Amino acid sequence: MKMRDQEGLFGSMAAGSGQKPVPAAAPVAAAGPMPLRALNWTLRVWRPAGTVVAVALALLLGWHVVNGKHGLSVWQQKRIEDRQLQREIQSLEQENAQLRDRIEKLKTDPQAIGHEARQTLHYAKPNEVIVTVPAEEKGAGQPAGAGK
Repeated sequence: MKMRDQEGLFGSMAAGSGQKPVPAAAPVAAAGPMPLRALNWTLRVWRPAGTVVAVALALLLGWHVVNGKHGLSVWQQKRIEDRQLQREIQSLEQENAQLRDRIEKLKTDPQAIGHEARQTLHYAKPNEVIVTVPAEEKGAGQPAGAGK
């Protein structure tokens, strides 16, 4: 048995030849079954585990594309906000155009100037009387005790 172990570690020794022992290239007999079992186990376990990890990473990436910081849901919200802002810009542009027209009329049209003076400054033409009606209060139109 000792001789066999020595052969496995150092290769074959020529008996009585006086040569130094030559190391074997790879110990085949002693390490044969164990690495094969480990390799088989590795192939059997790691391949499905790698598949599970790859699928989990793909699902995580998909979730991030939809719900992430710059995902599809945020993109959709930004599109809705953009539409609302475009509508607001359009209405403000229309209002600006109306105000420009009014300014132009006030610069050139004497009747528009007179109308504005009567409305805002309460000016009156000769022989006109200005009557101011007080604004109606919220509770003035209700009979007494109706709000209780």
